[in-house]
Amino acid sequence: MESRAPRAANRSTVLAHVLTHGPVSRTAIGHETDLSPATVSRIVEQLLDEGLLTETDGAPTTNRGRRATQVAIAAGRGVVCGVDVGGSNVRLVVADLAARPLTGRTVPTPAHYDAPRLAQWLADLIMRTVGADRERLDSVAVGLPGAVRQGDRAVSNAPNLPQVEDPLFLRLLEKHLGAAVEVDNDSNYALLGELRFGAARDAQTAVMLTIGAGLGAGVAIDRRLFRGRSGLVGEFGHLPAGPLGAPLERIISGSGILARARELGLSFDNAADVFRSADPRLTPVKQYVEQALLVVLTAAVVAYEPEVIVLGGGVSHALTPDLVRLRGRLHEIVPAAAATMHGAELGDLSGALGAVVAALHTAYRRLGLAEADLARVPQPDALAGCDLPALADRA
Repeated sequence: MESRAPRAANRSTVLAHVLTHGPVSRTAIGHETDLSPATVSRIVEQLLDEGLLTETDGAPTTNRGRRATQVAIAAGRGVVCGVDVGGSNVRLVVADLAARPLTGRTVPTPAHYDAPRLAQWLADLIMRTVGADRERLDSVAVGLPGAVRQGDRAVSNAPNLPQVEDPLFLRLLEKHLGAAVEVDNDSNYALLGELRFGAARDAQTAVMLTIGAGLGAGVAIDRRLFRGRSGLVGEFGHLPAGPLGAPLERIISGSGILARARELGLSFDNAADVFRSADPRLTPVKQYVEQALLVVLTAAVVAYEPEVIVLGGGVSHALTPDLVRLRGRLHEIVPAAAATMHGAELGDLSGALGAVVAALHTAYRRLGLAEADLARVPQPDALAGCDLPALADRA
């Protein structure tokens, strides 16, 4: 007779395999997990009885057209909501348990609200976005523009939205939602999205830099987010590498770029437009920011030796044409650097979709998945056929 620990491990193995490869037959599960047919059958029947799996006919397996039954996650059993809270916009994605997006929304952030009012507004926004599925809402994950200490979930270093540093914000958000909320740094969730569905899907070690209203970074080692004790891992914006020791965030962030342009008498509404402009007077600004970015890229390479560096955030879109040249300059500084450099494949939805993954992991833990299996789920092609631009543009 199996002891409780092996039974739990086998259940997690089967469930993770279905989440990664489903729909899939019992025979395939056995072949690819090395579990015995009897063990696979027992676990699958249990999961079917619990309503966690559904059973369908697969492709014909014989000349007579007989079909092998296949099992898949009961995706409609529940929904999750991933939220990316930025200083300028809040993006939300609601997905089923198979990670298929059901709806999304992008709205301006009411940055002038105090912490209690912002918490109430965000809770209302989440529930409106979930809509008719609110009775099936399993979990919510929220990415915040600051360092998040996982032990007590204290938030710090959020200059673009300081209200979220107030402990009242998270307490009231959970009170209004009537449920616990997963919370992390928005750059960590952006990297999690790219690890599962985007530019870092094949990487074991990756770094993501988000350049927008601020400068953020996420680090993954062995496909797991690396946070540190205080959530400060990868916060390269603190590096005092600017003039007279100014932190790099003042140079690379959107506000810093716009300030440099204003010093030249040039006014822009969007920092990305500074890089898109052909005005020769902006050349010193572009060079200044690029040099600061190279300091950050070099720090990331020597600290973590990533296979992939992903650039995301509003400003990064304008840097896409320069990625090859930036990679060449980085290689000149650190010849041994093997990292490839890519723009975020998920665009502005990296953070919200990464938050969806975090929310799904919470749901999957409740279903019995072990921590070791979470790094493999959900399956990378869960977004196949999803119109990401349309999902991001919905108001």
